[in-house]
Amino acid sequence: MSDGYDPDFLGIPLPLPSPAQPTTRLDYPRFSVLLDEQRRFAAVTAVVIDGASLLDLPRTGEWRLDSRAPAEAQAGPEVYSRNDLDRGHLVRRRDPGWGATDEAREATEATFFYTNAAPQAAGFNQSKELWLGLEDHVLAYAEATDQRIAVFTAPVLAGDDPPYRGIRVPLRFWKIAAWRQGDTLASAGFVLDQSELVGTRQGLVVPPLGAFRTFQVPIADIAAEAGVDVGPLVDADTFVRRGLRPVAARELRSADDIVL
Repeated sequence: MSDGYDPDFLGIPLPLPSPAQPTTRLDYPRFSVLLDEQRRFAAVTAVVIDGASLLDLPRTGEWRLDSRAPAEAQAGPEVYSRNDLDRGHLVRRRDPGWGATDEAREATEATFFYTNAAPQAAGFNQSKELWLGLEDHVLAYAEATDQRIAVFTAPVLAGDDPPYRGIRVPLRFWKIAAWRQGDTLASAGFVLDQSELVGTRQGLVVPPLGAFRTFQVPIADIAAEAGVDVGPLVDADTFVRRGLRPVAARELRSADDIVL
């Protein structure tokens, strides 16, 4: 099984997004992580998903450090112990789990490296569940074509993120999904905002109802905020119709609000 993100997976060249800051590339089965060793989190993750052969495997795998990167460059178990922070998968456990069973299991277990985690406030509400299900929604939409998508996800590594246990907790996360629409590339961009859940001193506050907020936003805005060159994904954005002025962010309350 080939390792790492495949830029030709959709049949249309789609390069790995490139952050402005230096990163270390780590390849895993069917996905890649660009690790910002200074911030100790991924600046970009990229996974390819074949919806036609996606398997529903039982959860296996344990969180662990990646020996290919210095331990001090990874936000490890000390960040997540005895608090209300979850180890949020950036590449979802299920996403690379397609094809032959043994290969799919190896790929899903690889998502448990700390290089693929970022802190998210514990507890679920409708908005966070919507965020976690965005790939499923895009996969369902893409079923009319070849059932393949590429997904890019990472925290926004902002300079004013609040400090906590030797890291700075990201307040916003971005996700871009890409697929084929006939012979052309299509894409959609989303942002999860957990600002209301994270305090500036203690690192956490009591989560109010609906504090996770999920938005669909122009991909050009994501690229600017995250400092990432996303190449052809901007022009393929289904949210920004060609010839029109860029639209504002749209808060999502259900999958019906998504523009694809």
